[in-house]
Amino acid sequence: QVRLVESGGGSVQAGGSLRLSCAAPGFSFSSYCMGWFRQAPGKEREAVAIINSGGSTYAASVKGRFSISQDNAKNTLYLQMNSLEPEDTAMYYCARGGARPCYSRTTVDFSYWGQGTQVTVSS
Repeated sequence: QVRLVESGGGSVQAGGSLRLSCAAPGFSFSSYCMGWFRQAPGKEREAVAIINSGGSTYAASVKGRFSISQDNAKNTLYLQMNSLEPEDTAMYYCARGGARPCYSRTTVDFSYWGQGTQVTVSS
C-alpha cells in the first residue's frame, strides 16, 4: 500500500519561509516521478513543483521562490518555500506519479496522494 505523509505546513506572514516534507515508507522516491500540488478553496488542484525524468519543473507563480528536492537516503521529498505570498495559501499535497523513466506533469498523471498539509500566509 502506497502511503504519503506530508508535514511542515503552518501559518506565516508574507515574506516568510516554510519547508514541507513528504515521507513515504514502502517505495523508493528515486524510482518514480514525484510532485507537490496545492488546492485553494474554490479552486482546482494545481501542480506546484514536479521532479520527473526531464528534471524539475515549477508553476510560473512559484518559480524562483520555491524549490523541490528529494533525499533518497531518507526517502523524503521536500518543498522549500521562500518569499511566501498570501496567494500561496492552500492545502499542499505530495503525490507519486509514474515509474521512471516518466514525464508526469499534471494532476491526472499522479495516482497516489498524501492527506495534505495546510499553508496559510497572512499579509
